[in-house]
Amino acid sequence: MAAHSTSHSASSFLVIVSLAVLVIFTGSSSAKLSTNFYSKRCPKVFSTVQSVVHSAISKQPRQGASLLRLHFHDCFVNGCDGSVLLDDTPTFRGEKTAGPNNGSIRAFEVVDEIKSKVEKECPGVVSCADILAIAARDSVKILGGPKWDVKLGRRDSKTASLSAANSGVIPPPTSTLSNLINRFKAKGLSTKDMVALSGAHTIGQARCTVFRDRIYKDKNIDSSFAKTRQNKCPKTTGLPGDNKIAPLDLQTPTAFDNYYYKNLIKQKGLLRSDQQLFNGGSTDSLVKKYSQDTKTFYSDFVNAMIKMGDIQPLTGSSGEIRKNCRKVNK
Repeated sequence: MAAHSTSHSASSFLVIVSLAVLVIFTGSSSAKLSTNFYSKRCPKVFSTVQSVVHSAISKQPRQGASLLRLHFHDCFVNGCDGSVLLDDTPTFRGEKTAGPNNGSIRAFEVVDEIKSKVEKECPGVVSCADILAIAARDSVKILGGPKWDVKLGRRDSKTASLSAANSGVIPPPTSTLSNLINRFKAKGLSTKDMVALSGAHTIGQARCTVFRDRIYKDKNIDSSFAKTRQNKCPKTTGLPGDNKIAPLDLQTPTAFDNYYYKNLIKQKGLLRSDQQLFNGGSTDSLVKKYSQDTKTFYSDFVNAMIKMGDIQPLTGSSGEIRKNCRKVNK
């Protein structure tokens, strides 16, 4: 009996030790993000990021939309891990030349400047993935939108995936409503999150190549709006006009407000995927609500941005803290 109880105690001890080890290892890779992650290790991170973002937007307001888009395009491809920032090398192709990114994402030099200044404040502490999350928030706030507490603690990926970026996880501007709903749902985001996040198109610009088919072929478009856009976007492809840009929100292209939704109700959505949100479908009522109630739009947008920032982050001992956002550490 004594021998049995001794062996039982020994086995129980081993189970406890095994569980403790399991907790240590799983805890290190699945640590929770928190709003005060850098409060002791890099207390000036927020003011440092904000000063650079403010300067960039004051020189070129479009940079705000570009920084917001970078965070979105990063999170939708294998999680919020800074992979979108990696440059190609002779032996590696990153995500920058993927279909949804090539010619669409920019502001990399702004991220470089932020990283450089943050590194001077606290070397090797703040990840590029977290910089994208903070810069996105600051861009929205500086352009007149809501402010929120950003959850931090992400680490940077040591790789990127061109194939994942090209796989359709980032909804194209030709998306149907069901495609938009499904793409966001696959990332744990609801239909309401999708409609609210689409409101980011209240700022920014799009190239002629992206909206040409919409302004020349679609029927659910205001005719005068289509003609205005056609003046700057030739019907024929391959001409210099291909790269001409137009604001996604014609009225207030550099203000984060709810005019995007007001435009959709008037059939003045620039992208085909935009107008899908108000086209006789299940999201019409949300578009109407946001067009009339800025406070609700802001609240839902903030909640959706926080949820999006939670998509598959690398934490604990996973990944690394890149010294240069464009390349992995040696």
